[in-house]
Amino acid sequence: MAIKKKRYALVIDSRKCINCKACVVACKAENQVPVGNFRNRINEERKGEYPKLSINFEPEQCHHCADPSCVRVCPTGASWQRKDGIVLVNYDECIGCRYCMVACPYDARYFNEEEGVVDKCTFCSHRVDKGDIPACVETCPSKVRVFGDLEDPTARIHELLSTRRYRVKEPQTGNGPQLYYLL
Repeated sequence: MAIKKKRYALVIDSRKCINCKACVVACKAENQVPVGNFRNRINEERKGEYPKLSINFEPEQCHHCADPSCVRVCPTGASWQRKDGIVLVNYDECIGCRYCMVACPYDARYFNEEEGVVDKCTFCSHRVDKGDIPACVETCPSKVRVFGDLEDPTARIHELLSTRRYRVKEPQTGNGPQLYYLL
């Protein structure tokens, strides 16, 4: 029996985001992210002037790129990519040079001062490996995030990307970001 290939990705419907930051809190709790650091965040964009003022909220994190520049520049191989597309950091091999932070066009990494290593979103790979979804996806009350396997034609993520218009950020980098923002 052939092993089925997987390619994990995340679809984000920013229009549903209410800036509750439940995703940020869930991530910090699930992954023991130090105070003052974040694996994901909510960007705010204000448009217009009073009384015609609007604000948009846009979740942001590691894009788990198909061809990640952070992996290419890592001198020790500490930044690496699993076969299913999840980009990780091997903390035992990380020397804290921060080249990967510079190479990332999404500002998705931070330097963990306590440990002396670079850290980032892992799509909660420890949960995914058990068949669960990332904590940020599970906790979102307005269902902004949809996580899934792009290779599975029955997955909700596959349906969204085949029926809705979307964009990716910084496509010109050639990284092949795997966070898709619905339009």
